[in-house]
Formats: sequence, C-alpha cells, structure tokens
Amino acid sequence: MSRPVELGDQPIPSYRRILLKLSGDAFAPPGHEFGISERAAHQLAAQLQEIVAMGVQVATVVGGGNIWRGRQAPGMDRARADYIGMLATVLNALALQDALEQQGVATRVQTAIQMAQVAEPYIPLRAIRHLEKGRVVIFAAGLGQPFFSTDTTAAQRALEIKAEALLKGTKVDGVYDSDPALNPDAVKFETLEYLDFLTRGLTVMDATAISLCKDNHLPILVFDFRKEGNIKRALLGEPIGTLVHGAA
Repeated sequence: MSRPVELGDQPIPSYRRILLKLSGDAFAPPGHEFGISERAAHQLAAQLQEIVAMGVQVATVVGGGNIWRGRQAPGMDRARADYIGMLATVLNALALQDALEQQGVATRVQTAIQMAQVAEPYIPLRAIRHLEKGRVVIFAAGLGQPFFSTDTTAAQRALEIKAEALLKGTKVDGVYDSDPALNPDAVKFETLEYLDFLTRGLTVMDATAISLCKDNHLPILVFDFRKEGNIKRALLGEPIGTLVHGAA
C-alpha cells in the first residue's frame, strides 16, 4: 500500500475512492451471532464519518449473516435460501444508513433487487455520481442472483464504480496460513500475492472475488474492523491487516 502524503499537518489518504466490505457480524450485538445492534451500527457510522471528512469517497457492501445464514437451512432450495440472504443484507443496509444519517452523513442505499419504497435500484453511473457528491453509497441484496457471495459482490461493485481498493473488514487482523482461532501458531501474512492466496486455498475471501481482483489489479486489504480507528489507519497506509496484491 502506498504511504500517505502529508500536506502540512493533514495527511492525504492513500486512496480516494474505496469499497468497504462488511460482514453481517459487524452489525450483531457484542457476544452474539444474530440480530442488529444499534450501538454497532453507530460505531461503524462514526468510523465512516471520519474518513468521509478526509475527502474519501466511500461505498460499502454489507453481508447478512447476522440475520440469515443459508447454510444453516440445508433442506431448503439453495436459490431460495440465497434470496432470503439478499433480503437480510437490505435490513443491515438500512440500519447503517440510519446511523450515518443521524451523524450527518448523506447516504444512498442501492439494491440489486428492486424495492423502490426503501432504496434506489443499483445503477453504476448513479452510484458514482453519489460518491462524487460526498455521499456514502451502501450496496445491498448482493448481485441479485443466487450462488454468489457478498465477497464476489464487493469485488464486482468495486470494479464497476472504479474503486482504487477493496477493504474487507473481518473479525481477525489479517490473513493467516491457518485459522488463528484453532491454531495458536498460525502465521499472519503482511502481504500476499493473489496467486498465493488461491493456491493456498485460504478462505477469508472466496476464490471468485480474489480472481476478479487479480484480473483487474484491484488491491485488497483484509483487516480487523472492530478495532476503533482501523478504517482510517488503513487509508493512511499504516501497516495493519494483510494486503493482497499482484506480483511486484
């Protein structure tokens, strides 16, 4: 990641336009897997408000695992389970929108499944115009098609809006060679090339999303979103998380 340029005492962010991927876990009450916490939404909003004030154009893709996990309904038709998951992401998007608006940040929610009473339809050029006007754009309902993850949605949306980087907020502080929750000797990568990520079979982000970013030279930063101020640190080029990128 490039280091920030400083103008007087005011650092300039490394990226001007980003796509932030947030899992549904970001909205869950502390210590719980399910539900929407107003406090969690406001904590996220405060971090986003801070980087918007720095002049960064922010779009975000939200997951819905805190409301619905399709894999927990193995007897259900996969496509139908995925559609339920898409609707769950809309609930989180509206919660984040409300928290941002309460903090004075202008927002727009765009959904891949049309629901005109609560959100705009997803239109890439309109999303870009919102970003240029300083609005946070929240993408919901995935790609509008089953069998695709919200990671893939994040990569696709980032490319369509011409984001300079994809930031993936997780519950761990980067990419490890094994699950650090199960292996205390797991080794964290500071940087990782796309092909290494794919050949190692790492699962913090799905292979389709990684391949999209690889083919289009879009850097990915995987970091712990729960640590206050980490989104700003990422944008200022501080060494947090794991940077996934192309060969030097």
